[in-house]
Amino acid sequence: MKHKLKLNIKERYIQSLLPWAVPLLIVLLWQLFSSMGWIPNRILPAPLEVINAALKLANSGALGRNIGISAARAIAGFLIGGSIGFALGLLNGISTLAEKLFDTSIQMLRNIPNLALIPLVILWFGIGDTSRIFLISLGVMFPIYLNTFHGIRNVDSGLIEMGKVYGLNTWGLFWQIVLPGALSSILVGVRYSLGIMWLTLIVAETIGADSGIGYMAMNAREFLQTDVVVLSILLYAAFGKLADTVARILENYCLQWHPNYQKI
Repeated sequence: MKHKLKLNIKERYIQSLLPWAVPLLIVLLWQLFSSMGWIPNRILPAPLEVINAALKLANSGALGRNIGISAARAIAGFLIGGSIGFALGLLNGISTLAEKLFDTSIQMLRNIPNLALIPLVILWFGIGDTSRIFLISLGVMFPIYLNTFHGIRNVDSGLIEMGKVYGLNTWGLFWQIVLPGALSSILVGVRYSLGIMWLTLIVAETIGADSGIGYMAMNAREFLQTDVVVLSILLYAAFGKLADTVARILENYCLQWHPNYQKI
């Protein structure tokens, strides 16, 4: 029994490390080729130089400050846009009349690239945080809207009829059947929106910003600090992975009842 338990722990440990094998191999090859001079330092600094740049910025306090500002912008935009998208998805998914009134307008707005609105947004809000949060909100709203709408409309009608037979009222049907049935699709929209959130923030922070990771990268470009530029890119990648991991944990927690999310 103890032997089987040790094997299971070891297997889980290996499974948790396996996704990081390819990124780790890339970093090792990157460092090796840089040390051999195959990758010029002015084009792509070695990983150790990037780490040194991160330590210097951390000691000065600039790294933590810019990360905090970028994270605050991203979270604010996600909460605003996600809430609006979720509410519209619920409304249009439940009500056919609401779908006829609003869905066409939403689809027209969805097909306008949110980054193409940057000149107009700057005229509306200036170059402050309001414009950045607006762009992030707009970017994350549509995936959550579409997946919420799709999830609501694809709930098994047989389950709804069964709920009515058992005497559930409208709210009971929504909380016990409709929302749980749509939750898988909604959380897919959340994961997709988290990626768009960081992509939008990258662009938004390179336009007239005076703080944040994007500003740090643009400022480093002016002084030809390639290591800081690479560090900024890696930070965006790391936070994107972190956001996706949080979304996966949320999926596993909220969908414990779903057969596809049950651990064997």
